[in-house]
Amino acid sequence: MPGENLSRDEAQERAALLSVDGYEVSLDLRSAVGDTEAGARTFRSVTTIRFRCAEPGAASFADLIAPSITAVSLNGRDLDPGEVFDGTRIRLENLAAENELVVDAQCAYSRTGEGMHRFVDPEDGETYLYTQYEPADSRRVFANFEQPDLKAPFRFEVRAPEGWVVWSNGVGELTDGVWKFAETKPISTYITAVVAGPYHYVTDSYSRTFDDGTTLEIPLGAMCRKGLAPHFDADDVFLVTKQGLDFFHDHFDYPYPFGKYDQAFVPEYNLGAMENPGLVTFREEYIFRGKVTRASYEGRANVILHEMAHMWFGDLVTMEWWDDLWLKESFADFMGAFALVGATRFEDGWITFANRRKAWAYRADQLPSTHPITADIRDLQDAKLNFDGITYAKGASVLKQLVAYVGQDAFLEGARRYFKRNAYGNTRLGDLLSALEETSGRDLATWSRAWLQTAGVNSLTPQVILGADGRVAELSVLQEAAESHPELRPHRVAVGLYRRETRPDGETGSLVRYARAETDVDGPRTVVGELVGADAPELVLVNDDDLTYCKIRFDENSLATLRELLGDITDPLARALCWSALWNLTRDGLMPARDFVGLVLRFAGRESDIGVLQMLHAWADSALTHYAAPDWRATGGRLLAQGALKELRLSEPGSQHQLTWARFFAAVASERADLRLLQDLLDGTAKIDGLDVDQELRWALLEPLAAHGIADESALAAELARDDTASGKRHQVRCLAARPSAAVKAQAWAQVVESDALSNALVEATIAGFTQPSQRELIAPYAGKYFAAIERIWAERSIQIGMDVVKGLFPSLQGSQETLDATDAWLTAHEGAAPALRRLVLEARDDLARALRGQRYDAATAG
Repeated sequence: MPGENLSRDEAQERAALLSVDGYEVSLDLRSAVGDTEAGARTFRSVTTIRFRCAEPGAASFADLIAPSITAVSLNGRDLDPGEVFDGTRIRLENLAAENELVVDAQCAYSRTGEGMHRFVDPEDGETYLYTQYEPADSRRVFANFEQPDLKAPFRFEVRAPEGWVVWSNGVGELTDGVWKFAETKPISTYITAVVAGPYHYVTDSYSRTFDDGTTLEIPLGAMCRKGLAPHFDADDVFLVTKQGLDFFHDHFDYPYPFGKYDQAFVPEYNLGAMENPGLVTFREEYIFRGKVTRASYEGRANVILHEMAHMWFGDLVTMEWWDDLWLKESFADFMGAFALVGATRFEDGWITFANRRKAWAYRADQLPSTHPITADIRDLQDAKLNFDGITYAKGASVLKQLVAYVGQDAFLEGARRYFKRNAYGNTRLGDLLSALEETSGRDLATWSRAWLQTAGVNSLTPQVILGADGRVAELSVLQEAAESHPELRPHRVAVGLYRRETRPDGETGSLVRYARAETDVDGPRTVVGELVGADAPELVLVNDDDLTYCKIRFDENSLATLRELLGDITDPLARALCWSALWNLTRDGLMPARDFVGLVLRFAGRESDIGVLQMLHAWADSALTHYAAPDWRATGGRLLAQGALKELRLSEPGSQHQLTWARFFAAVASERADLRLLQDLLDGTAKIDGLDVDQELRWALLEPLAAHGIADESALAAELARDDTASGKRHQVRCLAARPSAAVKAQAWAQVVESDALSNALVEATIAGFTQPSQRELIAPYAGKYFAAIERIWAERSIQIGMDVVKGLFPSLQGSQETLDATDAWLTAHEGAAPALRRLVLEARDDLARALRGQRYDAATAG
C-alpha cells in the first residue's frame, strides 16, 4: 500500500465514496512534560469518526502517521492493528452505509514543526505545544480522512499537565481535569488546531452591529511564550485585528463565522502563519525583541490580514484539491494588501507589494518548475512545494489586475455571492469565475486561460518615436514572452511619461509624471494613441501604478535617465517599480551586476520607503554574491561597506534608516577596520549617535565577526549568557556554524545531514551559518557530499526538513561550470527520484545557471 504521499486520484476516489458526519478527538498531552523512556516521546490519541459510504461493501482507508495503534474498531468490530495499519494508513474493508471508526493510537511529538510540535524553552524550562498541519499533517495527531474536500464538524477534548491552558478552534472550558471544546462548523482536517502550555495570554473583544440591528461579538485573544511577554505588543495586534474585521465585514457582507478569534505566536514555526479558524498560529518572530523598522510592523499587519482573509477564502469556502490552492492563497495575498491599504496606518502597502511580493513571483515564474496559477497537483509532495511565489504573489498580482479589469464593486459582489453560495463547501475555479461573470457582465473564460492556466511572465518595453517638433509622434508598447512560455496576454496598463520639472529659478528639479494614459495591451505591439503629441519624455514607465503583472523594460533614453536621475523620482511607487525593473535586468543578464551595485550606492541613501531600502540592500548583496564577476567581488564588497558606513553616519540619529544601514553595514563588512568598528560597537568603546545596540543588533554584529574568525566560541558563549533565551540560542547556533574552520563546518554538516537530533529551527540556523559567501573555498568539498546525500535525506526526513536541507545546502556559492555539470549529472543519474526532490534541484540549478550568465555579462562589460 502507498505510504504518506496521497495522490489526487486516490483522494478523488475516496471523496466519491465517503461523506464524513463528524469527528470526536481526545488527546492526552500530559506526557509532554517530565522524564520519558528512551525513544520517541508519544501521546495518546483516541479518535471517533462517523461517516457514510455510498457503496456498502466497498473498501477505503483512513490516514494516520503514528508509531503504533493500541486498538481499532469499525462498526463495533475489533480489527487487528498489525493487519490493517502499515504506519501511514488504516485499511477499512466491507464498509456499511453508516460507519463508526474508533482508533486508539500513540502519536509522536514533533521537533520539525509538523504535527504536534513540542518545544522546551531554554530560558525557564517550560514546555509549549502547538499543531501545524497544512497540507496533510493532522494525521500525525489523530486518525482522519486527510483531504480538504472531506469536511466535517470536529469536537476536541484534551487532557494536559496541571496548570496548563489549552486552546482549539472552538471555545473551550476545563471540566473535571479535561479541556472540552465546542463543536466546530464543518471544516477541513488541515485547519484544525490545538495549542497548549503555560502561554502568556491577553484578551480583548470585537463588536459589530449590522444594518439589520443584530450585533456580532467576537472574543479576541493573543498569546506567546512567557519569556516573550515583556516584548509582546498585543495592543497593536488587536488594533490591526479589529481594523481587519471591520474592513472584511464592510466588503464581504458575511459575518465572521467561527466564534472566537485567538492568535498564537509560537516557537520554531516553519511558516509565516496558518489560518486555523478561531485559532490562527504565527511564527513568534513577529514579536519584536528589539528595535525594528516600520516595514516589520507593516509585514506583521499584512500577515494578520492575510490570515484573516482566509476565514472566508479557504476556511468557509475551501478548494476541493490542492490544484486550486490559489483559490485561497492568491485571494488572501491580495486581500491582505488590499485591507492593509484600506484599513490600517500602512497606506503605502501597494509599494511593498510591488517591490517585495512581486519579486518573489517574478523569480518563481522564470524557474523551470513554473506552473500556471491553477496548477497540476498530482500528490501531497507536489502540494507542499506549490506554496510558492506563483500561488501567492503572482496570483495576487493577477487578481489585482482583475479588479482593474472588472471593477472593484463587481469583484467584491462576486466574492460575496461566492461565499453565500458555497459556505462550508468546496469549490473549483469555475465556481468563482461564474460568480464574477454574473456581477461583471464579462466573459472571463479567455482571461482565465491567459492568466490562470498558462505559465510565464511577459516583458513590456516602450518604443518612442519623436516628430520633427520634438513631441511624441508615436508611442507603442512591445510585449514579449520567453520561448519556453510564449503566451502573450492581455494587460491593462498605465503608461506614464516623466521629465524634470523646472523650478522658479530656472534650474531643473525632481523627475515627475506629466502625462499618463491607461490602455489595454494585447499582442506583440500596442500603440498608445492618447500620448501622441505629448512633450518628449525623459522616462517612459510602462505599468505605471503597477496595474498588471509583467517585467518592465526601458527604452535606451529612459534607461540613461535612470542611471543619472533615479533618486530624483518623487513618487515612491514609481521609484519602487523602477528599482524592481532594474533588478530584473540584472537577474536577466541585461545589466552588469556592478552597475546595479553602483546605482544602489548612488541613490539608495535617498530612498524614503524603508521597505524598499531593505529590499535594495538584499538585492545589492545578492548581486555581489551571485551575479558579479568573481574578480570584482572583493572590490564590490569594499565599495558596499564604504557606502553603507557613509549612509549610517549620515542617517538621522535613532531613525529606522540608521538601523537599516547599520544592519547592512554589518552584513557586508569584511575589511579589518570595518570589523574592528563592529567589535567596538559591541564592546561599547565606539558609538554612533542615536544607534541603540540592543540584543538583536548585537547578534547581527556578531555573525560577521564569527564568520571572519574574530568572535570565537567563548565570545559566543558569553553572548548566549547575556541572552539565554530561545532566540539567543538560535542566534548562537548560527554564529557557531559561521566560524571559518574546517572542523566547524564538518560538525555543522554532520549535525544537519547525518543526524536528526536538531529541531527544525536549529537546522535552519545551522544551515544559515554554514553557508557564508566569504568561505567559498572552505565549504567547496561539500558540493560532492551534497549530491551523494540528498536522496537519502529526502527518503528519511520529513518533507519540511528535506526541503530545508536540499535548498539550503545546495552549493550555489560554488558558482562554476563544474558545479553546474555536477548538478546535471545528478539529475541525469536520478531520473527516477521523487518529483518534488528533482524539482528543488532543478530550481537550484536554474538559479546557478542564471548567476553564471550574470557573471559572464558583468565580466564582459567591465572592459
